[in-house]
Amino acid sequence: MSFEAWLAFFVASWVISLSPGAGAIASMSCGLQYGFWRGYWNAVGLQIALVLQIAVVAAGLGAVLATSELAFGLIKWFGVAYLLWLAWKQWQALPQALDDSAAPRPIGRPLSLVLRGFVVNASNPKAIVFILAVLPQFLDPTKPLLLQYVEMGATMVVVDLLVMGGYTGLAARVLRLLRTPRQQRLVNRSFATMFAGAAALLATVKRAAA
Repeated sequence: MSFEAWLAFFVASWVISLSPGAGAIASMSCGLQYGFWRGYWNAVGLQIALVLQIAVVAAGLGAVLATSELAFGLIKWFGVAYLLWLAWKQWQALPQALDDSAAPRPIGRPLSLVLRGFVVNASNPKAIVFILAVLPQFLDPTKPLLLQYVEMGATMVVVDLLVMGGYTGLAARVLRLLRTPRQQRLVNRSFATMFAGAAALLATVKRAAA
């Protein structure tokens, strides 16, 4: 992979990661609930799913998934259901007054947060279709493909970790401004609405024409 091609892909990776989506919403939600360092485990789960999706595309299975109505539909509707479940959990989240004597924020288990991020990304078939459409444009067919996929995968993961870390940290800082249960309830329900919106958007995604 030439430096020029990698640089173009690097810029494209930033554009892709910065685009609002379910991963960004999940990162902000975890940052708000658990703080930066604990909430960042969600971003790790997002990247594990991203690596899996890139591997699926590199193995040639992405095209099958993109054109298989059954496989595409199963993954899509599982993703819709999971995002709606996250919306319900966020809506039901109990607020706590944050003052000097307040109890510490809830502690999420790293493994559960990793799994949460993984499911958010892995249950979005649109991501595989998108990767299938974008990555081949930067491949040089005269050079080993596996190495190029590894280079692009590593680039996407590093960029996405930085971006999701930014989303997580931003939400964690917002937590310090929430001093009343009413304010926290409003923010929780705002995130619940965003999760529901992401579910509705995912429900409109259609598979590629055969």
